[in-house]
Amino acid sequence: MKPVYKALLLGVLQLALVASLGGKLLADRATRPRFWLKTAPVDPDSPIRGRYLSLRVEVPTPGLGAPPKKKEQKTSAFPPAAPWLRNGSEGVHLEGGPQGLTAVIDEGESRAGISGRVALDNSVVVLEEPLAYFISEHVADPSRLAANEELWVEVTLPKKGPLRPIRLGVKRGGVLTPLSL
Repeated sequence: MKPVYKALLLGVLQLALVASLGGKLLADRATRPRFWLKTAPVDPDSPIRGRYLSLRVEVPTPGLGAPPKKKEQKTSAFPPAAPWLRNGSEGVHLEGGPQGLTAVIDEGESRAGISGRVALDNSVVVLEEPLAYFISEHVADPSRLAANEELWVEVTLPKKGPLRPIRLGVKRGGVLTPLSL
């Protein structure tokens, strides 16, 4: 009978670990700030991970100013990831405030371990690490949008770690509508 008690104790311990993680995520969602950010889907399906959207998030960088002028531009054999992004990535940290979420470029090493590519006009930072947003297999792919629509994601900014996606929305004509997936 002893092995049965050990197995039950192990099961209860594992259940408590999973419940504590779920509780922490729910507490963060209730207490930490939330923000809507413009995003671009990268790949909507993977046979190993299931059905999900890999989202590249754009975070505004207000007050950064105009890009620095370079005297001599080096040409690369490889074009940048997008024509409106600078070559190379910058270390950034994210700050939430009354105006929304903003990315601040770190001097030297990134304090938060987050890196992103800065737009040529210094208006946004596109975070290097995409967010994974898992969707049901029976839901239509939300990344397939009309030409006048933009995909947005609501995120929670935790004290440490990457942004946590909550839900998706579509912006049409300046109006953001959350999707019911």
